[in-house]
Amino acid sequence: MAQWIADRRDVAFVLQEQFHADELAKHDRFSEFNRRTIDMIVTEARNLAVQEILPTRQIGDRIGCRYANGTVQTPDEFKRVWRLLMEGGWFAPSADPKCGGQGMPKLVGLAAQEYLFGANLALMMVAGLNHGAGRLIETFGTESQKRRYLENVYSGKWAGTMVLTEPEAGSDLSGLTTSAIQHPDGTYSLSGAKIFISGGEQDLTENIVYPVLARIQGAPEGSRGISLFLVSKFIVREDGTPGERNDIVCTGIEEKMGLHGSPTCSMALGSCGKCIGELLGEPNRGLAAMFLMMNEARLMVACQGLVSASTSYLYALSYARTRVQGKFGCNGKSVPIIRHPDVRRMLLIMKANVEGIRSLLYYLAWCDDRQKVASDRSESRRYRERIDLLIPVAKSYATDRAIDVCNLGIQVYGGYGYTSEYPVEQLLRDVRVTSIYEGTNGIQAIDFLGRKLQLDDGRLFLEWMDDVRQTIAWSKRFPSIRHLADRLADAVNELDQTAQELRKAAASTQALSAYSFASPLLDAAGDVAVGWMLLWRAAIASENLQRKTAKTDFTFHQGQILNAEFFLRTQLPVTIGKLRAIQDGTTAVTDMTETSFGGM
Repeated sequence: MAQWIADRRDVAFVLQEQFHADELAKHDRFSEFNRRTIDMIVTEARNLAVQEILPTRQIGDRIGCRYANGTVQTPDEFKRVWRLLMEGGWFAPSADPKCGGQGMPKLVGLAAQEYLFGANLALMMVAGLNHGAGRLIETFGTESQKRRYLENVYSGKWAGTMVLTEPEAGSDLSGLTTSAIQHPDGTYSLSGAKIFISGGEQDLTENIVYPVLARIQGAPEGSRGISLFLVSKFIVREDGTPGERNDIVCTGIEEKMGLHGSPTCSMALGSCGKCIGELLGEPNRGLAAMFLMMNEARLMVACQGLVSASTSYLYALSYARTRVQGKFGCNGKSVPIIRHPDVRRMLLIMKANVEGIRSLLYYLAWCDDRQKVASDRSESRRYRERIDLLIPVAKSYATDRAIDVCNLGIQVYGGYGYTSEYPVEQLLRDVRVTSIYEGTNGIQAIDFLGRKLQLDDGRLFLEWMDDVRQTIAWSKRFPSIRHLADRLADAVNELDQTAQELRKAAASTQALSAYSFASPLLDAAGDVAVGWMLLWRAAIASENLQRKTAKTDFTFHQGQILNAEFFLRTQLPVTIGKLRAIQDGTTAVTDMTETSFGGM
């Protein structure tokens, strides 16, 4: 059966040739995950995705979710898929087996997740939050909370989501007003309104667990006074079973551009004064704790961008190979549109972005695994810091480029792509929100410039630049790609210089003007990160072509070199131009008065 989610050969290349996933089996923590086991896991995920989940994607889009009297009904076909996900243990594959997970490396779990998310983004948006909610309980919960909640959440018997955003505060969580009053027994009564809660209400599970941000009565204003609470749809008894209905109610679901199969809910807490919650972690430390789930969610959203782009590319590629239109060449015969230069250009843009982003996300998963098996604290910290630095890059770049790729997918199809008869228009509608939620990409840019680049006087960024330069030096061993290594080196030097100048400006009286360039800087950092990954791929391919063994896949590896050449010679010159525009430092953004924008 043909599948239109991810290129099996490319996934295997990244897993085994670029990041050597099977080498993790040398460590006790991952000793069971040899190459054969990894191949079986990915194959099982792919089969489940293609055979069982993929057919529900269009159903979810056309039927959608229905709201009535505080309840949300999902498509009937989703319920069977949810049971299959439970049976396969796919809700928390990388979690500790003692808590209900499978204990697999993050790298392997991401490969499986790519197929599952790609099959039905809307459904997996609901399912994908379980792991993050569970990690909050595992990390900050009491022994009683872990015993009562954790296995049910990790197994998928209960759903988990995150309850942060409020109508007035929006992305500024420091301004939230949901309140909490402590009872003598240590529980709290919560009262407030929340919006944009993915999976806040649904009929897939017997219970839903809500990590909720709220302010304990009398707590300090701002982010210093925010606490994290564990609330559930049905109050959990001491024996871990659901009890009476809690006073947290869905008041409606959003009518959205896409993701129709994923209910985005508005929630009312304590309308009757009886919303009971348990403190999770320390008082007034909720926002710091919540970042654990938010960072994991941001990588999940980056994966959502990847799978949408990958699926759109594979559909467009198949269509271009079979759609015969137009005469190109000297024989006067109509040809498949893949032979038209402009169509080939669009496909190569799609391919380069998909494969470069895939490697970047797998790299971050690999860093997570290396952190867990590190030989000392210093090594572990280095991998953790690399993830922290690149999370805003990965989240923003993967989602922004996914929108571009899905847009090109429609363009390859031409007029047919704009119709619901073909799948690519849904992919664009569904992926469009990914650049908005879990922190808009503008917020990611502020985080990158205002926090990540400032840490330890820029050390985290400089260490990343050093690692990219090491890849450049290694790549120069291969004559066929030496010129590509030079192209990336030029972009790295330009990014390094620009980032240092902007970092200093952001901490000076020129801060407002500096932050007007935060998003262009983050975008340029994404270009360099993807260029790094594509050059890394090309070096591996060059090494394989030099060896000319029985395992050499000439067509695939030659394609990797051409992929890198296209990106590094057409995209990076634009990147350098963007960086020089930042260095030019126009203050037009801050000089423009509100009335000068017009529209009055």
